[in-house]
Amino acid sequence: MTLIERLAGYVPAIVSGTLTTAWLSAVAIAVGFIAAIALYVFRTQGGSLGRTLVHGYVSFFRGTPLLVQLLMLFYLPSALGVDLQPEIAAIAALGLNSAAFQSEILRAGFSSIPYAQLETASAFGLSQRQILWNIQIPQVLRLTQPSLVSESIDIIKGSAVLSVIAIADLMRVGRQLTAVSYRPLEVYVSVALAYLVLTSLLVLLAGYLANRNQMERAA
Repeated sequence: MTLIERLAGYVPAIVSGTLTTAWLSAVAIAVGFIAAIALYVFRTQGGSLGRTLVHGYVSFFRGTPLLVQLLMLFYLPSALGVDLQPEIAAIAALGLNSAAFQSEILRAGFSSIPYAQLETASAFGLSQRQILWNIQIPQVLRLTQPSLVSESIDIIKGSAVLSVIAIADLMRVGRQLTAVSYRPLEVYVSVALAYLVLTSLLVLLAGYLANRNQMERAA
């Protein structure tokens, strides 16, 4: 069998693993973003206790390996007698980890918004929630987009650890193909290219959205 024929044989499994990695990462990034907003609100409105708890959360998830966090969240429910699907544990681990990093990124963005702008919005009768979602978050997204994209890429790459809890993601598929083909180099080169495609598509999408926003503001 030629190299081209072998690579073609890997395609269905690699595509399946890539789709699994893509949707798990996408959901985790979204969960992380929402949790990061909640951390910001708790940090700014929760007093000294809120700041202390958020600092502890961020320190834990930024200072411990993602693999350890994943295994803790996977085995903890079992220890408590709760049957948790591996996909839920995967999304929780990736999402909570990403929230810690995204919260620091977003905090810098929120700090860049002039306070006078918020006072003006409040004077016009907007509630704190309306100011957050209609004024602050759109600006923060524009200000922090490069950093958020970088963090999202890290989550996609970090999702390779999900294979340890029997999720058929891209890395696990690579291991399965290696066990069958006994050709680890060409299998893992194919896996690496699949990860590269995912991250490149994310960068292209972010660039498209950024250009579209610039055109809309210029119009």
